[in-house]
Amino acid sequence: MKIHEYQAKEIFAASGIPVPPGRVATEVQDAVAIAEEIDRPVMVKAQVHVGGRGKAGGVKYAENIESAKIWAQRILGMDIKGLTVKKILVTEAVDITSETYLGIILDRVTKMPVIMISAAGGIDIEEVAAKTPEKIHKLAVDPRVGLRPYQARALAYNVFRDIKLVRQVTDIIVKLYDIFWKIDASLVEINPLITTPINQVIAIDAKINIDDNGLFRQKEIEAMRDLDAENSSEVDAREAGLSFIKLDGNIGCIVNGAGLAMATMDLVKHYGGDPANFLDIGGSSNPDKVLTAMRIILGDPNVKAILINIFGGITRCDDVATGIVSAFKELHPEVPVVTRLTGTNEAAGRRILKEVKLPSAPTLDAVVQKAISMAGLEEE
Repeated sequence: MKIHEYQAKEIFAASGIPVPPGRVATEVQDAVAIAEEIDRPVMVKAQVHVGGRGKAGGVKYAENIESAKIWAQRILGMDIKGLTVKKILVTEAVDITSETYLGIILDRVTKMPVIMISAAGGIDIEEVAAKTPEKIHKLAVDPRVGLRPYQARALAYNVFRDIKLVRQVTDIIVKLYDIFWKIDASLVEINPLITTPINQVIAIDAKINIDDNGLFRQKEIEAMRDLDAENSSEVDAREAGLSFIKLDGNIGCIVNGAGLAMATMDLVKHYGGDPANFLDIGGSSNPDKVLTAMRIILGDPNVKAILINIFGGITRCDDVATGIVSAFKELHPEVPVVTRLTGTNEAAGRRILKEVKLPSAPTLDAVVQKAISMAGLEEE
């Protein structure tokens, strides 16, 4: 789950991490009122769950009230990577001496939170990692022990030499790690963490992603979810108990089990196709889940074929087949669909599918190749 910058800054401020004063607005007149309260030059920042807001024109400097009004009018309603800007953050503009990247991410290889700091702040950290990885200093924190102040101080010394700045950055690193741990975050990030001409260290941007698996104990955080800012198909899938991630490809995939779903997507790429989604219906045999999965995938205009790959263990192939038949009767899909059912009650499942005359394949390789062929992608 993602939250907006203004929400992340509220969490930072509550934990003692310095952020510029400001508030969120949904109307131009509210933005103007906030700028008047601040009574200094402000930044007007689009609040959407995508990167590249500045490059898209969604982050602007306003030197006075009239300028703030103009930018609020232009940014509210703006489309940024398919998302409409419905909220803007109006925050005090700060004089910048230096920019630093500071972030914590869960490393699934070491199974530890990893703190990263780099003097190359203010730009995409992925670009820094690819071109100049030596500029990123990292520390894996053993969760059994936690972060020690001396470790945070050593990280700060990688970027700063002034002891006054080192102390401030050390304090921010410790507090950022505490936030990461307490709210079940998968990512917390400040880019940039800036210094001012009077040697203050301030977080002028903020990003927090929450691990969905921890939301059951993070009710206050879950209440921050902005459904308008999320992909509608992912919202529908979550409400139906499906694991779904929208991608940019053309082969819709319905699979049971995350591992099998990943293997299916890999083979789609291997044979020249491009998966349109990750979709795991899980171990449930509920036919309604299959119907919902089909409805979500058919809502993607890029999909040219649908591949259904079921390996029945707990999941019963006949129940999945019933869901497929219901989907055909209700949704009347216009794109080709190919299936592979193997495992529990596979013979019964195949008999049910005869009702809609769906093509099938006996192996994973074969069903993937058939889906790509039916989508007419073999020559692409």
